[in-house]
Amino acid sequence: MTLMWTRWPVRARPVRLARSVALAGWAVLVGCVALAGCSPSGARPVAEPSPTGSVADSCASVMSALPARVAGLERSETTARTASWGDPAIILRCGVDRPEGLTATSRCDEVNQVGWFTEEFTQARRFTTIGRVGYVEVTVPQVHAPAADALVDLAPAVREMASVHACQ
Repeated sequence: MTLMWTRWPVRARPVRLARSVALAGWAVLVGCVALAGCSPSGARPVAEPSPTGSVADSCASVMSALPARVAGLERSETTARTASWGDPAIILRCGVDRPEGLTATSRCDEVNQVGWFTEEFTQARRFTTIGRVGYVEVTVPQVHAPAADALVDLAPAVREMASVHACQ
């Protein structure tokens, strides 16, 4: 029995394998970019609230009074009722719905004459105003702690929304 050996089958396999790996790599890269929404940080778009009536008018006043910097971070372009600073972003949304966990006996933390309901999550804290004609929500990632720095910077703008009762 004679064994015949040629170089062709041996060479073809590594070339096909390399080509397949390269194509798979491109497919993964394209998929990741698509899932990240073409954003370098992979950030997802922020849902814009849609308040009506006096809350919408109050939100317009709040949004026009927002500072260029919050907690030392630059403001990014956003929508008419949202704002963000930094990456990961401190996010403000004006005209949100009442938080599910907010009750008559919920704790109210006051920062510079603005009452806040606080929710703690693994990676961030979410603050929602209490005692205003509408709800303003601020989410502060843990990397930007202490969160109170952001609330202090945002208080003058949030006070543009009329108060209906004091923090209790």
